[in-house]
Amino acid sequence: MARNSFGEHARSILRSGLGRRDFLRATAAVSAAGAATAAGAVTAAGAGTAAGASAAQAARPTLPSEVLQPGRGPIHGRHYLASLPDQVRWGYVPSLSSKPVLTMRSGETVTVDTVSHEGILEDQGRDPAAWFGRHGVGRSQVLDDAVQIAKEYDRTARNFDVDGPHVVTGPIFVAGAEPGDVLKIEMLSMLPRVPYGVVSSRHGKGALPQLAGGTAPAGITLDEVMPPIETDGRGTGDPTKYGNVSVFTPVRRGPRGAINGVMPRGGRGEVSFPLDPFMGLMGVAFAESSDLTAPALNSIPPTLGGGNIDINLLGVRSTFYLPVFADGALFHVGDPHLAMGNGEVALTAMEGSLRATFRLTVCKKGSGDAPAVAFRYPFAETPDAWVPIGLSDPNGSQGGGQVNDLNIAMRRAVVNALDFLVDELGMDRPIAYAYLSAAANFEVSQVVDRTVGVHGVIPKDHF
Repeated sequence: MARNSFGEHARSILRSGLGRRDFLRATAAVSAAGAATAAGAVTAAGAGTAAGASAAQAARPTLPSEVLQPGRGPIHGRHYLASLPDQVRWGYVPSLSSKPVLTMRSGETVTVDTVSHEGILEDQGRDPAAWFGRHGVGRSQVLDDAVQIAKEYDRTARNFDVDGPHVVTGPIFVAGAEPGDVLKIEMLSMLPRVPYGVVSSRHGKGALPQLAGGTAPAGITLDEVMPPIETDGRGTGDPTKYGNVSVFTPVRRGPRGAINGVMPRGGRGEVSFPLDPFMGLMGVAFAESSDLTAPALNSIPPTLGGGNIDINLLGVRSTFYLPVFADGALFHVGDPHLAMGNGEVALTAMEGSLRATFRLTVCKKGSGDAPAVAFRYPFAETPDAWVPIGLSDPNGSQGGGQVNDLNIAMRRAVVNALDFLVDELGMDRPIAYAYLSAAANFEVSQVVDRTVGVHGVIPKDHF
């Protein structure tokens, strides 16, 4: 797509998108006490509930009829949280003693305007209006909060080579949550705020990096490193000269109303792939430090508190369970994705800002509201499957030193799957082990977040 045609194309897509009323018609009702597998229609502040569409329609990604600038357009939750500079942490997550920016009751809904880090980072010039403008995006189609964060964020001094990239919004205090509980997070809606995204590959990162000593990782040669080593400008000390690659990816409508990301195919047309929006980073406070930039709070590695978990099954109608370590849980969210393949091999997904609505519910031990494994380890489910999770280094920098061994993540995912089948479904452990080998799938969540992840997929219709 020619750069100068993007603005006209984006306006056309937004005009034909769904507004608040159509969105609510296209989602199925969920009560505050409803099952985690039900489809999510959301009660907006003063708007009531709606029902009626099929589960497939409820989960289908849609575009709103306008760019979702802060506070504008459909807001489906009872509470609303913007991503203003004083409500976010850039590159770090909240600690156990962080001050919340919002307080809500268990079982209530909240809509969060999340902001993608892509387009605002230092290697892109820390000026999203200029960076997206070079790709044909008019200023009115660049999010005001992204511009404001890039220009005004001063909570911590940014260090591109050390800090996480993510804009983390929160924390949210959920009344009644105490250490030892579980926070149940239901994904009710995920609205793309803009009709475009970005996929980035950065030197020294991703599945095919050049290692710090200048060598290639085992299994590949230096010629196979990506981005190619001859473009590596990290020695300049100027992130804009690092030679990192960011692929601007517009959104286009496909057949039957599908929403697709589009990339060029080397002069032979385009490659088009479906969007499946989800939040890459959802967490509760896990570590304590008075230093806002302590390694234990870096936003990159996932931990037992969730965080940058990057599991592409966690879209609309899924549920994520996290063990609670702080009073109020201190939920936070970031790293919004429009699409991601398992592994996330280049480093990022198709990153794009989302307006995400969640129901947050506190689950107490013995209530039966959360699986037993979730009281000690992140766990997820979709309408169709249970999703046990394994991380290579679940304590992050507090544990084994950012181990990125997929074997460790795989073993933990299998153990957590076994515990779930035994504790919740009553299987004998040897039979459950045999079942997993015969009928369950284990998938690589991501290999790029220092701590790597594997998740199992156990189909519910087998039971």
